[in-house]
Amino acid sequence: MNDPVPATPRRARVRAPELVGKGGWLNTGGSSYTLADLRGRIVILDFWTFCCINCLHVLDELRELEEQHRDTVVIIGVHSPKFVHEAEHQAVVDAVERYGVEHPVLDDPELATWKQYAVRAWPTLVVIDPEGYVVAQHAGEGHAHALAELVAELEAEHEAKGTLRRGDGPYVPPEPVATHLRFPGKALVLDSGNLLVSDTTRHQLVELAQDGETVVRRIGSGERGLADGPAAEARFNEPQGLCALPDGRIVVADTVNHALRALDPATGEVTTLAGTGAQWMQGSPTSGHAREVALSSPWDVAWWQGRVWIAMAGVHQLWAYDPETSTVAVAAGTTNEGLVDGPAAEAWFAQPSGLAATEDRLWIADSETSALRWADPEGTVHTAVGTGLFDFGHRDGAAAQALFQHPLGVTALPDGSVAVCDTYNHALRRYDPATGEVTTLATDLREPSDAVLVGDDVLVVESARHRLTRLRLPDEAVRVEAVAHRTRREATEVAPGVLSLDVVFRAPAGQKLDERYGPSTRLLVSSTPPELLADGEGAGTDLSRELKLAPDVTEGVLHVSAMAASCDDDPANEYPACHVHQQDWGVPVRVVDGGATRLPLILAGLDA
Repeated sequence: MNDPVPATPRRARVRAPELVGKGGWLNTGGSSYTLADLRGRIVILDFWTFCCINCLHVLDELRELEEQHRDTVVIIGVHSPKFVHEAEHQAVVDAVERYGVEHPVLDDPELATWKQYAVRAWPTLVVIDPEGYVVAQHAGEGHAHALAELVAELEAEHEAKGTLRRGDGPYVPPEPVATHLRFPGKALVLDSGNLLVSDTTRHQLVELAQDGETVVRRIGSGERGLADGPAAEARFNEPQGLCALPDGRIVVADTVNHALRALDPATGEVTTLAGTGAQWMQGSPTSGHAREVALSSPWDVAWWQGRVWIAMAGVHQLWAYDPETSTVAVAAGTTNEGLVDGPAAEAWFAQPSGLAATEDRLWIADSETSALRWADPEGTVHTAVGTGLFDFGHRDGAAAQALFQHPLGVTALPDGSVAVCDTYNHALRRYDPATGEVTTLATDLREPSDAVLVGDDVLVVESARHRLTRLRLPDEAVRVEAVAHRTRREATEVAPGVLSLDVVFRAPAGQKLDERYGPSTRLLVSSTPPELLADGEGAGTDLSRELKLAPDVTEGVLHVSAMAASCDDDPANEYPACHVHQQDWGVPVRVVDGGATRLPLILAGLDA
């Protein structure tokens, strides 16, 4: 297939806009920086927001590049919030520590730098050469190989020109803080009555006494890695969800290892149940022997209907692990990000991050749609609360108009209702399916991510306060003033009628489109509301498409998902490595006279 846009020079000379952020700089020891201060270094801007699982994947993809080129490359995270909570400076400070970010971060709560660089998607990577010019832009994840090749080229080119400056970068690590837990994720009540907590940032599991405070033991060395063995030697990588198997073992969602692990509580021995340690990518197997199938950021697990159900946040799906056959398979979801109910194979999720099982329902905290969903035993997915990717807030009342903000946990209560850890609202909420009402149980909880029942109390994992907090379940819910929000991003003004959508993809240097087995690209388009598009929705292989906007709908969101496959272009290599580039965009649009007639979205390419 031909490229969707005309070829351009490989190195367009576009001066990089300045870095501006009202929140200031993190990980620099209090210093601020301009691009002039970084002249002579290769600068990679990582536009991210901490709610976004794809952004977290990119943080991990960049670690090796960051380590290998520490004297020539400066990575700068430009934090560009989606949710209101993410615009809070302390929340960004917490996220930088939580996810082990080891480079400077510019806190840009008003999206000033985002707008200057015309960014449209989380994550987006922009490469700036040592002379201060933009040379590449990539949206989505999976670009580590292309970045490594480009960095090597830039090092050689600017070393020869005398414009490369080597030396220490501006990163200054923050001072460590002594606490028993550090950004804990999920919790589980053990048969002994003690509590097991995933101590996420320290890459460990911690067993606490029944008081929820006294440390009984730690499982894991505390070093990031994937290693089985006894408690003191095993390694995890940002573990999250926990659930018990009928045989007494504990299943651990080892999130950044893309694996399921098993803990024997009696011995402390850790083994691997599922996953290869590599991240699942498009085209990889979706079922098979559990140790031979890649997973993608499993965030929570629950025992239901004889299997371990997995909230596979990284690919917006539910998977299931069968301990009897040691197999895994997709159970629900298409990998498209959004909120669509219906048969499991057709449903859309958006970073499912919390699970709770009852006899007849699997409850799901679908974080990016700020929704509470559930699956029934017949295989149908339903939405209890939530409307989509861009509407969120704190509003009680009837489920049809109630709002959450990025919930990460859900807990089944004895009366058939569920408690929702409404993470970015710092609240514990309750949904009663009998009445269809949402109420607030407690507020002033700092980023609650999970809760467990202990007698008549509920223990809430206050992730950003590094502790478990005990609450008495009240007879009456706390009432709060209703607040509703939409995404902070400004709408793109488009003209009525036909809108030309162009997803720009150029295979990175040293690669070519992989067309050995047919078209190497895919484009899927939909809208919210569905009536926004009179024509142009659906799937196809061309990365350009004419969209016809309905004349009676003035605003909405265009949902665009694009994928392209490329392979290393080396005739001497009999088995070239292949790479999948994928990104989802949600583009708020407003239809106005004189608006744009073309919507370009960069998947990978050079700025013109």
